[in-house]
Amino acid sequence: MSARAVTHLEWLGRAEALKLPDRLVIDGRLVPAKSGAVAPVVSPRDGACLAEVGDGGPADTDGAVAAARRAFEDSNWSRLAPAQRKAVLHRLADIIEANRDELALLISLEMGKPISTSWAIEMRTTINCYRWYAEWADKLSGETPDVGSDALALVTREPAGVVGVVVPWNFPMTLAAWKIAPALAAGCTLVVKPSELSPLSMLRLAELALEAGLPDGVLNVVTGGPDAGRALGLHPDVDVLAFTGSTAVGRHYLRYAADSNLKRVWLELGGKSPALVLPDADVQAAAATVGGNIFFNQGQMCTAPSRLVAHRAVHDELLAAVASVADELRVGDPLDPATQMGPLVSAAHRSRVEGYVEQAAAEGARVVTGTAASPRPGPATGWYTSPTVLDGVTAGMTVAREEVFGPVLAVLTAEDVGSAIALANDTEYGLAASVWTRDVSLAHRVSRRLRAGTVWVNCYEEGDMTVPFGGYKQSGNGRDKSVHALEKYTELKTTWIAL
Repeated sequence: MSARAVTHLEWLGRAEALKLPDRLVIDGRLVPAKSGAVAPVVSPRDGACLAEVGDGGPADTDGAVAAARRAFEDSNWSRLAPAQRKAVLHRLADIIEANRDELALLISLEMGKPISTSWAIEMRTTINCYRWYAEWADKLSGETPDVGSDALALVTREPAGVVGVVVPWNFPMTLAAWKIAPALAAGCTLVVKPSELSPLSMLRLAELALEAGLPDGVLNVVTGGPDAGRALGLHPDVDVLAFTGSTAVGRHYLRYAADSNLKRVWLELGGKSPALVLPDADVQAAAATVGGNIFFNQGQMCTAPSRLVAHRAVHDELLAAVASVADELRVGDPLDPATQMGPLVSAAHRSRVEGYVEQAAAEGARVVTGTAASPRPGPATGWYTSPTVLDGVTAGMTVAREEVFGPVLAVLTAEDVGSAIALANDTEYGLAASVWTRDVSLAHRVSRRLRAGTVWVNCYEEGDMTVPFGGYKQSGNGRDKSVHALEKYTELKTTWIAL
């Protein structure tokens, strides 16, 4: 079974028949916002209102945190035998997989991701994440250091408590899973605040978690805007806050922690990731991979390779090849399985992205293909834009320094390997990078000099749950994925016993 096994017409029919979640999930119950307020969820594919969802605020956040605290202190989740937590998490993964079509459809409707991508990539990574951390639930162990014959020292790893999770709209299931799954495996309870642009899939997942047997109050979801997120960040009874989003908003969460209870704040933030293509590289492979990834998910990825650093020796061939990738992309309705690039998430975001292209042209960059060179693709309604390639970009241009978060590739030219590394590191971000060369020794030397949390060599966006993910510099702190993520949701306790 795959998304392509269902026709465009069939996906449209399923969308019309879909029952959309619209209530907050607090303490095991589906409830409206306490104020009675609702907010529309608008589909970027056609501008239609999908549903009116509870617009939660501080009062709802208070109720959700109180429920999570009761569940942590009074229920048996944190003290449940690890093997039993493992079984519940496996049931949750099974139920998510059984509802894969519905969740993939919700993602495509609410944020515009092509259905083939939602089904085959986002849902696959989400299911794998819950299964992977389910297996870790009964494998976390403590230590017994040898402190001599007069005492016994025990170091135990315990759940951190109530975890607040704030996630963006671009990967509403995957990015949430990277935080929810390890926190649950460790025995924590959670309050999740999804983006107001894409709350539907997260609400549905919380309903499925109850079906899987997660106790009431263990996983709560409060939908709403900045007020709900601010209340979670400031709440004195939240022990850990995990956030994925922009660097600007990440700074707010650090301030909230300083102004409340000094909760631990883990941040996965923006990126301006470079792809260095060196003279001996396979230019066609580099162009196909970099082009495929900057336009993947409409360029709405923190790791998107938005800066292509081309050695002058390969610049012309590389530019032509990557422009061809952009020109050949099929932009259209995300519910069409043949679509490769859907719309941007909102009208405001499209204006922002296209504004960067206009500013780049005004600063001296050349629009090779894309927004300013061709009419907008896609249906007449909805927030579609063109995959865009800019050449002649220099390090000081705005498009080379700020995160566009759209399908815009800035091509910079390097005279030699040293200047390519300097261009790559000339950014406040440090989330990811890639190096393209056939010289293994050179690949190692260049990778070691790049200031980024992940460096791919002759590939991009490769990996699995075993490897950590996170950034240097203003791309954040801590790591999602891998066993290292569990460190964010646990505390170490030393018990010293005199003998």
